[in-house]
Amino acid sequence: MDIAALSMTMNQINTSTDVGVAMLSKALDTQEDMGAEMIKMMEQSVTPHIGANIDVSV
Repeated sequence: MDIAALSMTMNQINTSTDVGVAMLSKALDTQEDMGAEMIKMMEQSVTPHIGANIDVSV
């Protein structure tokens, strides 16, 4: 294998690695956003005043 072919092969490998890292970074950002939205939805669904007082008659 000559130097030019080796250089092209290494460049292709580097490019595909860069694309893979960029895709994983975007997927991580998306998951973080979804997690933050899930936390926000769970916080909004809580009603702390319900169940605080119980009326009992014997």
